[in-house]
Amino acid sequence: MVVFTVCLILAVSYEQAQTPPSTVKSASTGPASESGRVGLYAAVGDELSLYDVDVANATLVKKSSVMLPGNVQEAWPHPSMQYLYVAWSNGGPSYAILSTDPVLKGDRHGVSAFRIDPASGELQIIGQPAPLPSRPIHVTVDITGTHVLTAHNDPSGVTVHRINSDGTIGAEVQQPAELDVGVYAHQVRVDSSNKTVILVTRGNGPTAAKPEDPGALRIFDYNDGVLANRASIAPGGGFNFQSRHLDFHPTQPWVFLTLERQNKIEVYRKLSDGTPSPEPSFIKNTLADPQHLRPMQAAGTIHIHPTGRFVYVANRASSTVDFKGQQVFSGGENNIAVFSINPATGEPTLIQNIDTRGMSARTFALDPSGRILVAANQLPMMVRAGSNLKTVPASLAVFRVRGDGKLDFVRKYDVTAGGGKTLFWAGIVALP
Repeated sequence: MVVFTVCLILAVSYEQAQTPPSTVKSASTGPASESGRVGLYAAVGDELSLYDVDVANATLVKKSSVMLPGNVQEAWPHPSMQYLYVAWSNGGPSYAILSTDPVLKGDRHGVSAFRIDPASGELQIIGQPAPLPSRPIHVTVDITGTHVLTAHNDPSGVTVHRINSDGTIGAEVQQPAELDVGVYAHQVRVDSSNKTVILVTRGNGPTAAKPEDPGALRIFDYNDGVLANRASIAPGGGFNFQSRHLDFHPTQPWVFLTLERQNKIEVYRKLSDGTPSPEPSFIKNTLADPQHLRPMQAAGTIHIHPTGRFVYVANRASSTVDFKGQQVFSGGENNIAVFSINPATGEPTLIQNIDTRGMSARTFALDPSGRILVAANQLPMMVRAGSNLKTVPASLAVFRVRGDGKLDFVRKYDVTAGGGKTLFWAGIVALP
């Protein structure tokens, strides 16, 4: 996925008259820079750390950190790879996930801009953070690098800010009052045409106290930072359609989408106007054993390999049961599902589920050359070891990507998390 969610890999066009200086480096079909160097950024709570990445040897070395005003939620690089935009909040599950307290909404939310040092990858804060009205859950930058877009989950919505010529965040762009933003926005993405924006709205599953809130893909026309309602894609009225994340195929008109609670991957064909088709072309399970679902089993982040031949999905499980007075992992699939993509039709075929060696990989990243994948295991969690207990720490797990798309585990790096701070986000950015 540019490189990210994360590695967000987008083919980008760059209009010199509209965007900050420098040349865009595309990561759609291979290395995004002449050097081949990349940096991995990983956030534990409000600390965002840089890791040097040796792609050939599949190693990480922690190098430096910066602090944010709140827990990091997501980040996205500018298409020039000169800047990184980081959304943060003092609310959300990253503060409450390790406790029994209700999820806090918080009262401080924003997006901060950082300059990326081209030699080292280190981050330098630039300008003032843009204040946001509520917790940001996802952030992206449009194709021309002129605006940063932020999705908010509660209340569901999207905000847009201009990007100044020096990379700092400028004024908010006012949006029409009648925007249809659905229920529980979870991701916002800009189509490669820069004329269409998709807001992935997850909805909410049913509970004993309230019925299901339907999910949908909300499609907007996009013009110089201004959104306008175009369409809503909601198969079955949006029920049993808990859409979470999507990714665009780098060369074909296909959109790949994960359904969180349904543990599915769906494929939509983009129509001539950039809108996804009303119904999916293909629906596939992401789990190795879909017949034996555990509580809190969910599909998560999705990324397409830069060659367009494979697609990867994170499967997450984090439910617990009481054991000797302690809450311990009750089982489920924490793995990366690997699918091959039919080059003629876009149909995905599950070819591997590989354990992430940790708990609940909320995000993962592919490097721009597609040779390694790094999964960010979000939570430390106690597990049974015979009649005893042990803690599986949060970690960054590194995998090699084979020529056939399958993954080989290489090593993992334990990360200190806890006390309400988790390994909530990680992404890879190409360096010049």
